[in-house]
Amino acid sequence: MNFSKTYLEECIEICNSIDPNKIEKMAEIINSVRQDQGRIFFLGVGGGAGHAGHAVNDFRKICGIESYAPTDNVSELTARVNDDGWDTCYVNWLKGSRLSKKDMLFVFSVGGGNLEKNISVNILQSLKLAKEIGSKICGVVGRDGGYTAQVANECIVVPTVNEANITPHTEAFQAVVWHLLVAHPLLLVNEMKWESVK
Repeated sequence: MNFSKTYLEECIEICNSIDPNKIEKMAEIINSVRQDQGRIFFLGVGGGAGHAGHAVNDFRKICGIESYAPTDNVSELTARVNDDGWDTCYVNWLKGSRLSKKDMLFVFSVGGGNLEKNISVNILQSLKLAKEIGSKICGVVGRDGGYTAQVANECIVVPTVNEANITPHTEAFQAVVWHLLVAHPLLLVNEMKWESVK
């Protein structure tokens, strides 16, 4: 069997393993944030940061939910990293954004952060702040879900079907899940371009 066939079969296995009811619950939580006039703050590093910027666009444009990502403003992000340090750059940005209990953190992370191993500390610090304030937390993560899965109101943990492909599968399914969410009838308020072209 060639690599491409194996990889695609792994994707099918992951699709069949993700619980759709967890995504339905996530859609309900996001809808409640919108009804409360809350905001969604998308957090990620590396590929997750790229996803965060794309998700901000989709949730604002398609779902009508005020959304932001700290990685979208490179000037502020690099100033905070330079002056405050990497570990606190996101949490200090959230404090500056006046994160409230009406808001949500939405995390895209392969490992979900790890307190004991000090991994993805900038995301960990942000999650701790959200817990203290009472903000809602959702995420799409890989491996065992890490700290994100422990503290989230709802979290999709992309199952590991091949240890060699944890990162690509996790990041691919992060995009699958958020695109499912913005297309969900509960959240969709603005028709997408190519669906409207006859």
